Amino acid sequence: MESKSKLVKRAKKGDTEAFQLLIHEEKEKMYRMAYMYMKNEEDALEVFQESLYKALNSIRTLKQNDYFSTWLMRILINTAIAALKKKQKFVLMNNELYEQIGNVTYFQSEEHLDLLQAMDDIEEKYKTVLLLRFYQDYTVKQIATFLDCPEGTVKTNIRRGLEILRSKLKGVYFDDRQNSVVSGRNESYSCPD
Repeated sequence: MESKSKLVKRAKKGDTEAFQLLIHEEKEKMYRMAYMYMKNEEDALEVFQESLYKALNSIRTLKQNDYFSTWLMRILINTAIAALKKKQKFVLMNNELYEQIGNVTYFQSEEHLDLLQAMDDIEEKYKTVLLLRFYQDYTVKQIATFLDCPEGTVKTNIRRGLEILRSKLKGVYFDDRQNSVVSGRNESYSCPD
């Protein structure tokens, strides 16, 4: 298979097949992120499709081919935030929606459901960095690139977001493992350098 950089070059020249191949690699991550923002399948699909449309129409503006994934995720995040502002409301996830997405492994445990519900109540800047870091497994450097902000700001927002989540879940699931996540003692959850 062609390298991602070559596919991006082809896509920038108008090759829709190359663009489709690139999207094929990213679509699952994109949909999950759209769903995390929109909280329902219909709106998530709309944001996903609008993001693809924007990306296809503006791929020629991508300056560095190696940053295609970063660029694409930034388009999706901006589209999701704009859609939420346009609706001027957040759709709260209810049990019926959880059952509809039961085959998605990220939502199968009660702990994940409680965590997602708690995340609905935190500020957008914290929610965004936590979703990118822990659900999409991006590095702090990649998140800083997506959001066009310093890495220190990303680390601070991750730490503050985790502290807020910890306080929201304190009466429900507070244990030593969560304490280690917030304090950074668990290496799998600490911010990379």
